[in-house]
Amino acid sequence: MSMLTGATLLASALIGAGAAQAAVVAPPPTEAPAEFGADWHDPLTAAPAVTAPHTTSCRVTLAEAQFRDFTPYRGSYLPPDGCGDRWSKVVLRLDGKVKGRQFDRLGYLHVGGVEVLRTSTPEPSPEGVEWSVEKDVTRYSDTFRTAQDVEMLIGNVVDDTYTGVIDVKATLTFYEGGPAAAAPDRVLTLADGPDGPTLTTPRNSERLVAEVYATGSGGGCEEYWYLAVPATAPYSCRAEGGPYREVQVEVDGRLAGIATPFPTVWTGGWSNPFLWYVIPGPRAFDVKPIEYDLTPFAGILNDGRPHRVEVSVVGVPQGQSGWSTPVNVLVWQDPGKAVVGGRLVTHEAGGLTDSSVHTPGTEHRVDTRAAHRLTVSGYLDTSHGRVRTTVTRAVANTSAHRWSDGETVDGLDAGWTDDESVTVDGRGPARTTRTHRTYTMNGVTTLGADARLRTRLTLGDLAEVVTTRAGRRVAWSRLDDTYRGDAAYTVDVPRDQRHAVGTTSERYRLYGSDGCHDRRLTTVQGVLTEDRRGC
Repeated sequence: MSMLTGATLLASALIGAGAAQAAVVAPPPTEAPAEFGADWHDPLTAAPAVTAPHTTSCRVTLAEAQFRDFTPYRGSYLPPDGCGDRWSKVVLRLDGKVKGRQFDRLGYLHVGGVEVLRTSTPEPSPEGVEWSVEKDVTRYSDTFRTAQDVEMLIGNVVDDTYTGVIDVKATLTFYEGGPAAAAPDRVLTLADGPDGPTLTTPRNSERLVAEVYATGSGGGCEEYWYLAVPATAPYSCRAEGGPYREVQVEVDGRLAGIATPFPTVWTGGWSNPFLWYVIPGPRAFDVKPIEYDLTPFAGILNDGRPHRVEVSVVGVPQGQSGWSTPVNVLVWQDPGKAVVGGRLVTHEAGGLTDSSVHTPGTEHRVDTRAAHRLTVSGYLDTSHGRVRTTVTRAVANTSAHRWSDGETVDGLDAGWTDDESVTVDGRGPARTTRTHRTYTMNGVTTLGADARLRTRLTLGDLAEVVTTRAGRRVAWSRLDDTYRGDAAYTVDVPRDQRHAVGTTSERYRLYGSDGCHDRRLTTVQGVLTEDRRGC
């Protein structure tokens, strides 16, 4: 039995009621049951809650719906009355509840065509669970200043077996007072052109950042792309090139950005939903977009004409679906100039190396090594002088996938890196931001002769960011979000005979020049046994 056949993967994520508090108090010692019962703690994560200023606020409901099928909710949005139109912060909150039996499900929320949230759901207990997700969406302030159409969908199936109706409410809270946030001047989406999606930017754009909410789901094995093996290997999830995936952005057919997708594990993942009932994997409830600094291409894009902008995922078998890649483009404009000219001066795309080698045997093995590098540089003649932006990005992946005949033992040890450097030179001393991202996945699923399935898994989301000006450090941060789980149950028996057990934990540490957050959660058989905050 492979990791892919024990449970359908789709999605899950949230902050939990406790995470929204300013301080977390450890619960009293709780005696965990011998195994999972019919109910468990509501989902929560150790990630920090969104901080909000103590100022006047206004709340607007974006959507309120129950999802039973794949029919989107459609509504309308009006800006808040009483909080102005220049906000210090805008916070999106999603509250959800579901009970009965249901798979994890993926969802999105669009305002005026702009994707403001990509999320997933927990798998419910028979008694039901409730969860919440908060997100700082101040960057989309331009969209929120005018009336907009709203569309939301969490695709679901409800029938005699899968009874869980997903009930959600999404709100925006606007905070006025204090200085307005330095949000982009415009938020754009791509238009449909005769030769593909196009982008038309304001002619005085001086900074451009593309967001891509890239998620693999459905489409054969693309939900579990990190487990794919070459087509010649005897495994249930195969792709011609193996497991390497890279999300690329092209402008007018020229490579403009590369990135490593985060290996998200949804709440049915690794054939073992007992790993995720309380603590989801990193990013599962709040899918973060991949960001690409396209400013070096602004000199080309600022001609007032539509330009072809396309996103593709390297490694997906030809003709196969399975990836969603919606795009927002954030634009900062030059207030002192109607037209900002410039040009792309450097474009150096290294060759993509991607090797997956299958070694057959009693224990099959696929070793993957892949890497890619891109450097682009361009200048703009702004109202404050010539400004040159240089972006260098290098991505790499190594993994070792081992499995037995029949896939009764199936393990992966994988790591991904995504290193990015952005230097802006021309407005005073040069400013450089370097970001080093590391994603890790180490786990194994075993199925014994007694039909007992056990999964042990560790996931890591790590990042270091350093900003320097004239060579001196002016800001820095370090993130270490680590999840660990060990769960087992008996397969192919009624729920009350599974005798499921599971211990899960998450420690989320974020510290740097803006402060510190350190929280640790532990659960046993669905009972929260530890909730500690450091710093």
